[in-house]
Amino acid sequence: MDDTEGPRITPWVGRLLMVNAAVLLLLLTVFTSPAFVGALEFNPETVVGRPWTMFTYMFVHGSLLHLAANSLMLFVFGPPVERRLGGQAFILFYLYSGVVAAVFSLMMSTFLTVGPFVGASGALFGVALAFVLYWPDAEMTVFPIPLPITAKVLLAILVGVDVIGATIGPLWFKDGIAHVAHLGGVAGGYLFFRIQSLTARKPVPRPPTVIRRPVVTPMRVQETVAELRPVSPRPEPSKDNPDAEVDRVLDKISQFGIGSLTSQERKFLADTAERKRREMH
Repeated sequence: MDDTEGPRITPWVGRLLMVNAAVLLLLLTVFTSPAFVGALEFNPETVVGRPWTMFTYMFVHGSLLHLAANSLMLFVFGPPVERRLGGQAFILFYLYSGVVAAVFSLMMSTFLTVGPFVGASGALFGVALAFVLYWPDAEMTVFPIPLPITAKVLLAILVGVDVIGATIGPLWFKDGIAHVAHLGGVAGGYLFFRIQSLTARKPVPRPPTVIRRPVVTPMRVQETVAELRPVSPRPEPSKDNPDAEVDRVLDKISQFGIGSLTSQERKFLADTAERKRREMH
């Protein structure tokens, strides 16, 4: 089954949707003081004293409309990416993208105007980049655009809008959108996959398997020599020409040792020696 198919809500996407909704509900009903939002939002001017805000800002949203927009983005891009990466890798990548978005915003605050912000959009833009890297030509319908566009074109449009909003936006209008954080999420996601591709181990080609067929050769183990030697055919002792047979047996002893003699050859050699001894007497 393709990763873009299957249940629309995957486990970690469902948990994130519930956590974000629960945090907004608590801030609207129980913790209504602006001090609570101030303690959780990311602010480049106070982040040194509040380093936890590089993480907590991702779970805070300024309004129901803000939550709805980010939830829709998570609903569209999150499940396929979670199925592709796996649950644990997905949530780690999500949090990583959000933290990198905050770090990027802190770095860019030296050159650009970056005010306090909240929301999961920094992490979501990292997830959107992962979706584009896996399925760049997936067609998507975006209201009010009448024709479907590919995922890579949609992300390119969003990044272009964020570049304009981050550079000249503060000079002309203030839309309250964390454009720099969006760009940071995309940059963090790209860096993640770039490092992953560079550090991935390339498979080492294995040499072709050579099948060696055994060569069957008559072998025997010498009693006195620890090695294997091919044994030549052993003719029976010749009664017609005993002197030639003696020469053959002696040559065999000289070449292979006395241990190579068969019982018949040993008996023949002993009988010959006894016969020679009787003839001398």
